[in-house]
Amino acid sequence: MSDLVGLADYLARWALQDPARQAVAATVEAIAGATIAIEALIRRVPLAGGMGATTGRQSGIDQQKRIDVEANDLILDALRTCPVVCFASEEMDNPLHIHTDGSLAVAVDPIDGSSNVDANVTLGTIFSVLPATSAGADGSSFMQPGRNQLAAGFAVYGPYTSFVMSVGAGTQIFTLNPASMTYIRSCYSVAIPPVTAEFAVNSSNYRHWEDCVRIYVDDLLRGRDGPRGKDFNMRWTATPVSDIYRILNRGGIFLYPADLRDGYTSGRLRLIYEANPIAFIIEQAGGAASTGRSRILDVEPQTLHQHTPVVAGSKAEVEYVVRLHHEPHGPGERSPLFGRRGLFRT
Repeated sequence: MSDLVGLADYLARWALQDPARQAVAATVEAIAGATIAIEALIRRVPLAGGMGATTGRQSGIDQQKRIDVEANDLILDALRTCPVVCFASEEMDNPLHIHTDGSLAVAVDPIDGSSNVDANVTLGTIFSVLPATSAGADGSSFMQPGRNQLAAGFAVYGPYTSFVMSVGAGTQIFTLNPASMTYIRSCYSVAIPPVTAEFAVNSSNYRHWEDCVRIYVDDLLRGRDGPRGKDFNMRWTATPVSDIYRILNRGGIFLYPADLRDGYTSGRLRLIYEANPIAFIIEQAGGAASTGRSRILDVEPQTLHQHTPVVAGSKAEVEYVVRLHHEPHGPGERSPLFGRRGLFRT
């Protein structure tokens, strides 16, 4: 446990006497406030009625739910007093102009994992703060690589509510104190273990993956009897930030690769408001985040809702997966005994 510093105090110290940082700090604090309101909204879901109902609008691959819209409005309202030029969201087709004289652009996924809302499974909120490159809402401010992010993070609404964030000075975890309804730092400068024995992937998509991904997962499942020489455990929640939060705390690797299904050939997660903030948080904690072939934070966005494959977590494990993507006969095929067309494969 670190010293009990609140989120507001942490941001104030970081931004001291620097107007540019103060703008970022005010924006992050406003987003944090919105997540507290979203947390209260989620707690009321079984009693409010209809929060898990679809609105009839398609949000990319997913059906938009009423709770997605409510959470989006809470974040947007919180940002109206911040120096934010434009706002982009998974729940909106196009960016929204807020202030002409602002200096920042904010992109969000208001409810990460909303398909889980009726199952009482962990949900989240993801955000990215970028320097505004235009005074308008043409979306150009979001067409910059994730390495330009000024701040990023996510909230996790689970047994307790956490706010994970970075302003480029390491990854910090704050926990919501239900007595004061404020965030208190509970983990100072997270360090992800570089080596892991735990992975998160939706294995039901196995038949649709590229060979390199199937080789990797096959090797993990063979455990100590395979080429990796040790056993691995699998975890999967279908709320990416929940899996990422676990990795921040105890190491691991998260994979959502591209596959052959319609709508998934470029990956499942959105680059600008899901993959980029996750990658920023992971790298600031000493981990790595890749598409499988290149660093996520170096990808140049082409469209607002662009998809990307994601491989993120413990650095050594991510690097192993990247090698498999680049080497046709990578580490997983060193022995014909374990090759996809080896002694036990036809």
